[in-house]
Amino acid sequence: MIQRNITSALQAALSDTPVVLLHGARQTGKSTLAQWLAKHEPGRRYITFDNASMLAAAGEDPEGFLAGLEKPVVLDEIQRVPALFLAIKSDVDASRRPGRYLLTGSANIQLLPQLSELLVGRMEILTLWPFSAGELERSTERFVDTLFSPDPSFPESEPVTKADLIDRIIRGGYPEVVSRESLHRRKAWYNSYMTTITQRDVRDLASIERLSVMHRLLGLVAARTASLLNYSELSRSLGVPQSTLKRYFTLLEGTFLVKTLLPWSANLSKRIVKSPKVFLNDTGLVTALLDLDSAKLTADPTLTGRVLETFVAMELVKQISWSHTRPYLYHFRTQSGDEVDFVLENSAGDIVGIEVKTAATVKSGDLKGLRYLQTTTGSRFRRGIVLYAGSEMVPFSKNLHALPVNTLWQINAKTAE
Repeated sequence: MIQRNITSALQAALSDTPVVLLHGARQTGKSTLAQWLAKHEPGRRYITFDNASMLAAAGEDPEGFLAGLEKPVVLDEIQRVPALFLAIKSDVDASRRPGRYLLTGSANIQLLPQLSELLVGRMEILTLWPFSAGELERSTERFVDTLFSPDPSFPESEPVTKADLIDRIIRGGYPEVVSRESLHRRKAWYNSYMTTITQRDVRDLASIERLSVMHRLLGLVAARTASLLNYSELSRSLGVPQSTLKRYFTLLEGTFLVKTLLPWSANLSKRIVKSPKVFLNDTGLVTALLDLDSAKLTADPTLTGRVLETFVAMELVKQISWSHTRPYLYHFRTQSGDEVDFVLENSAGDIVGIEVKTAATVKSGDLKGLRYLQTTTGSRFRRGIVLYAGSEMVPFSKNLHALPVNTLWQINAKTAE
């Protein structure tokens, strides 16, 4: 098993919290990680509700089902038995010992308030995404934490060719496809995956009639990944009312297939554009939905830029989940055209800006948005970074640097020491 970097955070949560929920998109490795934990923790039983008998027993008598289980226990695919949440609440209230329940789910219960509110104060929630670039190289990335260090060091990174970067992007991070060398076989897996998502996980969340619209919507989002979310334009393209579209989009979020980033604002003025940016959860899924190989992807510089930005976005999201800093992630854009691809803000209000460029060189003008952000945030601004397709670290000032994009995963627990 490839070690998941979120494991230590998951074990820490189990050490002091009665209920821990590990959720994320289907086939990201939740069950594998939960089974590994059960195997290495004496007495923890693993139960999956993919088992028809377990599903029926839990659904018919949730309280009795839990009463008959020795704790601690893993309950896999918990979203299939929503009635269990109330029973878990009652059981935990009777005994608050930490680590009693490790739950996994392929649906975001935070979008189902009637369920998530039941375990407020009793449950910690962690999200497992597809493999990060560092996980695939058996390392724990510390890029996010390094950005907030008082005096960060950016060690020289091992060069990565543009062809290698494109291959990494097209392959993606889903565990079932990273070992498949054939692009054709990877696309076949993604097609089967999408069928499973629409026919099972979406139906677990809501009863909808036009499942074909979900697949078309996902394709449109793939074509617009790393762009501002525009419901009006998507509604026209799909030929469905905005009310319907928003319901379907919520289901894509609920199954972790899309990730939205809110705009960063310090209550400056109404100039801040309020639309979120939308990203597909994995660049392998993006390229499969758009039927892209390396030649097609690199032939369209605009699309290459958006897909690379999606890659960086999701790498940051993954690293944040196990970072010590745990900053919030935003985008920044004003109506006057000043923008920064990503803004990270820690709990102290410190700001880091990140721009993504596909070029192999960086010019001073490429830092225009970062300089605007620096002026806007003043002393809160820690530093600005341009991640680009070159091979050298380029200092533009004390806290403005251009770094090779592979620095994103090559600053790890060892190099950060």
